[in-house]
Amino acid sequence: MGILNVTPDSFADGGRFVLPEQAVRHGLALLDAGADVVDVGGESTRPGAEPVSAKVELGRVVPVVAELVRHRPGAVISVDTAKAEVAEAALGAGAAVVNDVTAGRDPAMLTTVARHSAGIVLMHMRGSPSTMQRDTSYRDVVAEVHEFLAARAGEARAAGIPADRILLDPGIGFGKDTVGNVRLLAALPDLSSLGHALVIGASRKSFIGALAGGGVEERLAGSLAAIAETVGLSGVLVRVHDVAATVQFLTVLSAVRGAA
Repeated sequence: MGILNVTPDSFADGGRFVLPEQAVRHGLALLDAGADVVDVGGESTRPGAEPVSAKVELGRVVPVVAELVRHRPGAVISVDTAKAEVAEAALGAGAAVVNDVTAGRDPAMLTTVARHSAGIVLMHMRGSPSTMQRDTSYRDVVAEVHEFLAARAGEARAAGIPADRILLDPGIGFGKDTVGNVRLLAALPDLSSLGHALVIGASRKSFIGALAGGGVEERLAGSLAAIAETVGLSGVLVRVHDVAATVQFLTVLSAVRGAA
């Protein structure tokens, strides 16, 4: 899953793709580099980010989704939003998946996704992006995330979304400290036991810098190391900025492990 932020304030690439033509060009490049999905987001979810209105978000994402679908009719485009209103418009413009960092907190989100026969990513996060890093302590982070995702997946199924269209994201970097992030990455087999595909978003995040140093643009190696444990697990989608490098890394590591 290639990341396409059409925002001025995202932590890794804010401001680079705010113009629709820039965003569409980058989205097509992500597909050409090997992305299976392009995830278009119009509201930053970095720690401390302030929310934007639905009107602003709609203006950012819907034209980009529509143009990507027009240029690549067979491409899978997702919209990164927590607002059912934005999801409705993006799905109408051709998106096939909603990536919701609040796991359907908007009461209309699950029914909107079900009505469009779309997929949904349900992510674990405490609070909101503006508050999530205030409390990163857990008695057992893996158990708490597992319980939360199981409950939200059940609610999505009850709303009419088929199990094979529900993806679960443990929320790396969302309300967790470095230790919590590492424990969740080590526990991916446990989370896979929930019976749904997983989405793992560790790309360029601050815990990599905390462990190994380096600014946002210097965390490619750490980003690749963070997803190494996804190899061998079925139904895992990795959400990344650096698509070509990730495809190469996963291809070679899969070949080596397959030959062992």
